[in-house]
Amino acid sequence: METLVVIIYLFFVLLIGLWAGRGIKTMQDYALAGKSFGMLVIFATLSASFIGGGFSMGNAEKVFLVGISNIVALWGFSIKEILVARYIAPQMMRYPNAISVGDIMDEHYGKGARLFSGVFSLALCAGILGAQIGAMGYVFNLFLDVDRVWGVLIGCGIVIAYATVGGMRSVVWTDIIQFIVLAFGIPMTLYFGLQHVGGWQSMQNNLPATHFTLPIEPLAVIALLSLFMTFMLGETLVPPYLQRLLIGKSSKDVIRGSLLSGLFSIPFFAITGLIGLVALAMQPSLDANLAMPYVIQQAVPPILQGIVAAAIVSIIMSSADSFLNSASIAFSNDIVRPLRKTPLTAKAELMLARVVTLLVGIASMVFALSIDSVIDILIYAYNFWAPTVLVPLTMAILGCYVSRKRFIAGAVAGIGSAIVWNVVLQQPWQIDALVVGFFANLIAFTCVDRPAAKAAKLADAQ
Repeated sequence: METLVVIIYLFFVLLIGLWAGRGIKTMQDYALAGKSFGMLVIFATLSASFIGGGFSMGNAEKVFLVGISNIVALWGFSIKEILVARYIAPQMMRYPNAISVGDIMDEHYGKGARLFSGVFSLALCAGILGAQIGAMGYVFNLFLDVDRVWGVLIGCGIVIAYATVGGMRSVVWTDIIQFIVLAFGIPMTLYFGLQHVGGWQSMQNNLPATHFTLPIEPLAVIALLSLFMTFMLGETLVPPYLQRLLIGKSSKDVIRGSLLSGLFSIPFFAITGLIGLVALAMQPSLDANLAMPYVIQQAVPPILQGIVAAAIVSIIMSSADSFLNSASIAFSNDIVRPLRKTPLTAKAELMLARVVTLLVGIASMVFALSIDSVIDILIYAYNFWAPTVLVPLTMAILGCYVSRKRFIAGAVAGIGSAIVWNVVLQQPWQIDALVVGFFANLIAFTCVDRPAAKAAKLADAQ
């Protein structure tokens, strides 16, 4: 029964994706779907995009091991999303023709910055995509008893098919379906899990008290703050989320959709983490990677397990398709386009994006088969973004003074400090290199070219 439900669901998602992708004729349509979406659609597609394997099964795994501190760390992402809705989203209508991070960087820093951001966008998206596809293999193996390799091939094959054909339009429509399924299935898992272990009080009595408290030792507090900052900075304005800020019908739709998404993530991260505690109460010797699947298989009634299994598949597919689409746009629009002396025709540009989507998807399948921990891969992938692109991109969108000198100084400082912190110093005090790289970039960016910044400020005042 469970297998049949998932098969029907996958077939339905594929049909919706292929149907939604009809009539795509330009790169603008392929990347942004005609800027035609309202608040609720933006809320659903943005939420479905960031709720991937790391923020669901990965969160349950870490809470199983260390307790609720991992939920608090993930709330760094929630705070980020709320801040983006408040300060970044209102500015996005200044870029009516932008379809990618590179378009915005080009406008403020030139072609070299566009190429630079394209390379790091591709690296980030490919890393996160690989993590999601790797998780997909585990899910198919656990719930459908399909070999992990075949799970990767089937799940990713479906995503590649509709993302290649329909681009953002297919991604958004499938995200809506996937969001509805996961928003119902994951809370249901926690409910039945708590019932299985005798309720909240019974679970709390049978688990170590340390799993319900935050650390107070100085080094542990520093490590928690570092992880909080990692999730706050690691995915800020990454290509899929920035694209969601560009697809709205109006600024109001983008702002409200982003805010709803940030608010929704707070209880959702708590729910996925608490499933890890339920698993610990059920079977303390369990492999932590299996925390969420174990609760589903042991606590959810058989008649509903198919729906929950579909929810887990939804979580992974909805992130995978978003990062696959963005990787394709980054390569086509931000790497190939600035390197060509003569621009491609609209038809050739669209064909290139589709071919790249196919190739990146296949490459990510190969990478995914070597993955162990989904959430650790996510943190590693974040190192491609926060120390390099985040500061100059944010400063430009917020209307601060920017220049090529500032961009270069920040990038050199960010990359250099991240490498030294990780490779030479071996990550002291458990502070992640992306946090150090981000602040090094920020300091260098704001300290360079100060006379020109002051002159620009005086000119604006007059």
